[in-house]
Amino acid sequence: MESKFKIILSDAEAVITRDPATSSKLEAFLLSSGLHAIMSYRLNHWLWNKNWKITARILSLITKFFTGIEIHPAARIGNGFFIDHGMGVVIGETSEIGNNVTLYHGVTLGGTTVFDKNGKQMTKRHPTLKNNIVVGAGAKILGPIIINDNVKIGANAVVLKDVAKNKTVVGVPAHIVDKSALKPEAFSAYGACATDKDPILCQLELLEKQIKELKQKNKKN
Repeated sequence: MESKFKIILSDAEAVITRDPATSSKLEAFLLSSGLHAIMSYRLNHWLWNKNWKITARILSLITKFFTGIEIHPAARIGNGFFIDHGMGVVIGETSEIGNNVTLYHGVTLGGTTVFDKNGKQMTKRHPTLKNNIVVGAGAKILGPIIINDNVKIGANAVVLKDVAKNKTVVGVPAHIVDKSALKPEAFSAYGACATDKDPILCQLELLEKQIKELKQKNKKN
């Protein structure tokens, strides 16, 4: 089993790799509020699993006060987790996060009330994020949905349904954009790429073009 120390080092390495403003582990440990919140979460999660739940919740609340980041101690988070800027991030109780995931400020992994076929309330209320995912600032991912590997979620998107791997989603509610020139596994700040093409915008541009053509035909007639 990987030691907690190695996991924290992988979190620090993620800060250096994905934040151009941080150049060393020392700088990351001293100045990254996201890393501070993650380190606190690692301790709180251990306490939660040892049934020190009230203590874990109190420490989580203190961390929220100092960093502006709220991570429930029961959430499950993998290695190389990075929260950039951090303020306003909320990660709910039944959230699951894989390896090498990046969240920007204002992201919410929120819970919704879900019932099974028998009308019983399900315990899984929050999202599951797989590996190598980037979630842009202000995005909301709500309910027990699955965000698969290499997904990029644009800033302020609201995601309410599962997202297949290697996709980029934007908008409210979130929808898939056309494939960008960026490789699926490549890191993309804020979950967006300049080459992404929004299919809805493309349809609107096509309609606008058709309307102009119809107007020109009417003038000729």
